[in-house]
Amino acid sequence: MCALVIGTLALSADYLIKYIPFRYEQALFADSQAMVPEPHELDKKLKPLADRIAHAMDLPADMKITVHYADVDEVNAFATLGGHVVINRGLIEKLPSENALTMVIAHEIAHIKHRHPIRSLGRTVVVILALMAVVGVQGDDIVGSVIGDTGALTLLTFSRGQESEADRSALEAVAGVYGHVAGALDLYTVLMKAHGEKHFAAPTFLRTHPLTEDRIATLKAIQYEKGWDDTAAVTPLVGFVAQ
Repeated sequence: MCALVIGTLALSADYLIKYIPFRYEQALFADSQAMVPEPHELDKKLKPLADRIAHAMDLPADMKITVHYADVDEVNAFATLGGHVVINRGLIEKLPSENALTMVIAHEIAHIKHRHPIRSLGRTVVVILALMAVVGVQGDDIVGSVIGDTGALTLLTFSRGQESEADRSALEAVAGVYGHVAGALDLYTVLMKAHGEKHFAAPTFLRTHPLTEDRIATLKAIQYEKGWDDTAAVTPLVGFVAQ
């Protein structure tokens, strides 16, 4: 009977994830500190902006987001398990406005909102979380053996569909924060200049998902459909880079 239940859960993993309380994911990976960089003074600077974005995205009450500043040259950002978002100095330094930074953070928060990190680990972990949520099974040791080195959790990759979903949600969040979307798509110009179309050499943010004109065109089409202004004045990017 147990095997039948687990098998059924495995087949329904993608459906089940939306019903698994986020606190279970947070609790399960609370000790996986290898996922995030050491605390930095700019974490506190990023928090108010991340909170505004999270509010605009109407996240579930138990979905706490923590944004981390990483003093790393690589032009990169990523979302990982338990509500963690990491933004590298190398990316922030190239952004022309706060609006573009908001698009970065919103894109990564969108991955978390849609549970993309936990989905990317596969059905086994989703089943364990489902069992924990439904019948109280403790799966810490099992999950540990499944994911192995927690450093690998910073290398999660998302499908093209998930990237598109995150793009759309992020653009909606920018509109919610500022009342317009000016400066949002500057993020993609920065990333294209930094990494081009060579997806095999790209960091986590781009891995297997090369930025194309089609992706940008899709977002511009959404802007037009929603009637969002993209010509308004942007907010200067001040105070988000260590001196």
